[in-house]
Amino acid sequence: MHVSDNIRDLEPSATLAVTTLCKAMREQGREVIDLSAGEPDFRTPDFAAQAGIAAIVQGFTHYTPVAGVPALRNLIAEDLAHQHGCATDPAGVVVTAGAKHALFNACFTLFGPGDEVLIPGPYWTSYPELVKLARATPVIVPSTLDSGFKTVPADLDEARTENTRGLLLNSPNNPTGAVYSRDEMEALFRWAADNDVTIISDEIYARICFNDVRAAGALDMDPALLENVVVVGGASKAFAMTGWRLGFSYSEPALASRMTALQSHVMSGISTPTQYAGMAVFRQEPRVEHAVRAMVGVFRHRRERLVSAFRKNLPQAAFAMPEGAFYLFFRIDPFFNDTARDSISFCSWLLEKTGVALVPGRAFGDDRFARLSFAAPEDEIVEGVQRIAEVLSVSVLRD
Repeated sequence: MHVSDNIRDLEPSATLAVTTLCKAMREQGREVIDLSAGEPDFRTPDFAAQAGIAAIVQGFTHYTPVAGVPALRNLIAEDLAHQHGCATDPAGVVVTAGAKHALFNACFTLFGPGDEVLIPGPYWTSYPELVKLARATPVIVPSTLDSGFKTVPADLDEARTENTRGLLLNSPNNPTGAVYSRDEMEALFRWAADNDVTIISDEIYARICFNDVRAAGALDMDPALLENVVVVGGASKAFAMTGWRLGFSYSEPALASRMTALQSHVMSGISTPTQYAGMAVFRQEPRVEHAVRAMVGVFRHRRERLVSAFRKNLPQAAFAMPEGAFYLFFRIDPFFNDTARDSISFCSWLLEKTGVALVPGRAFGDDRFARLSFAAPEDEIVEGVQRIAEVLSVSVLRD
């Protein structure tokens, strides 16, 4: 069958592929410790779940405006204003089926053939593919472990050409856990403004931050720097609502209107009960803040246990301390062997030997690394690291 050039070279999501493999192995009766998952292992807060259920019971199950229920857009705008201490306009909010959908809308609306979009690496696996779907060209800007996996304007200068139209930022970062400070963010935003480059700022993990209440974001910048900026957020990570599919973009209303027009033809609007559940989490209420802080507190404790276990049992596996999100991105190339010569074969070999699932670093643009998620029960994290350490110690001794 003939397929379109639009998707001919499209790669499937590596992270979802690992999750699917883990489920298949469990169905075969095999024990698997899944440290690959990119979603919190917590229940959606009851008050959000009940709001969604109530919407169904009350009959709120029909079409809504494409950009979202006005009350939800108002609440998201108010929440952004509260979080960042700035003025916001509900007309700039477009409610989407998850943050990935908001990223697609932004890329497809802003970029096209001949355009280049800078993507700091390591990067979330879907970024280059979303740019390719817009018929634009992703340009990876590498960063290093020594830099804490952070990009600076000099790196962007080296990668920029006359065709550069966009910059895709992600802080806190998936897969590295890197968090840009406000000053570091401002330097990148000033560079973008000076070079007429549009920034898409993926802030889906903003509230899962271990050094502050939240990570610095686009709306903390000088308003003069925000004309060509799209902020992407949602409820998936901070409120354990991945399956609800609730994301949003925030931009200048004129751009929001264009993304709404695109969305009207692609998928109309998102699930109505999901939007009502969203109204429960984008409120300035103590129970909302308590739910987020309680979950972040657990992630912080797991991070400390995980880092301690790595330093004790896997000292050869270098990593940068994750300051946000819930991932550890660590070097695995010291452990490569005749069977496992790259990150994909290594993670497959490790899964077979230990039953522990990781995501190969190649999915994020660096084949020397693997990503471990600590969005898993603490006992599984500790057991998983112990299993990995035992197998790698034997492997290193044999080599």
